[in-house]
Amino acid sequence: MVNEIRKLLIVDDDLHLRALVKTYADIEGFNCTEAKNCGQALQLVENTDFDIIILDVMMPGKDGFEGLAEIRQYTQAPVIMLSARTEEYDKLLGFNLGADDYVSKPFSPKELMARIRAVLKRSNTSNSSGVTFGNLHINEKSHSVAVDSIPIVLTPKEFDLLIYLTKNHQIVLDRETILKNVWGYNYYGDTRTVDTHIKSLRDRLGSCRDLITTVWGVGYKFEYIEENIHKEIP
Repeated sequence: MVNEIRKLLIVDDDLHLRALVKTYADIEGFNCTEAKNCGQALQLVENTDFDIIILDVMMPGKDGFEGLAEIRQYTQAPVIMLSARTEEYDKLLGFNLGADDYVSKPFSPKELMARIRAVLKRSNTSNSSGVTFGNLHINEKSHSVAVDSIPIVLTPKEFDLLIYLTKNHQIVLDRETILKNVWGYNYYGDTRTVDTHIKSLRDRLGSCRDLITTVWGVGYKFEYIEENIHKEIP
């Protein structure tokens, strides 16, 4: 059986680190593309469908957090962030912006490859079969949602909002963070837009409306016990 060649984008201002990651990724069979800053990365993701992105946090100009927020406007490809900063705040910020994993520097290239395989496996499983939270079923690939086995219709923005909340389940998200990641990093609308869409989304979710909880004074959280989440078999 011939394996599909997967496209990997490596974004880091360190030439030697990019070369190291590329060497190991080449062995794993990836088709690697390199970018030395977020500007180059954004140009590439606009025109190429990458399967996974390795993104450094500390870079000249736009840092990895800013770059990730903009990258998410073009692609939902898994992103693994690299950083020498190990503070919990930095990791939570990365996850809140849509990162799929966070690897601290210095790191073992073999461990990074293992993380890449694990993230791709999770992503492929979720995209092919969907994910279930109790009576709520979501299939991002087919852009479909069902509550109590009954399909429901969401607007494109409601669907994007639901996907963002579920991908950050159990994480409290403030309105500004939601606004930047669902409406776009450069969106200048009022944060009340988030409240309006949350209310509308809850109404459409019916019996599953309580999965989206309000954290008073902060924002919102999609709350479901993670160990109860199960992927369906296609």
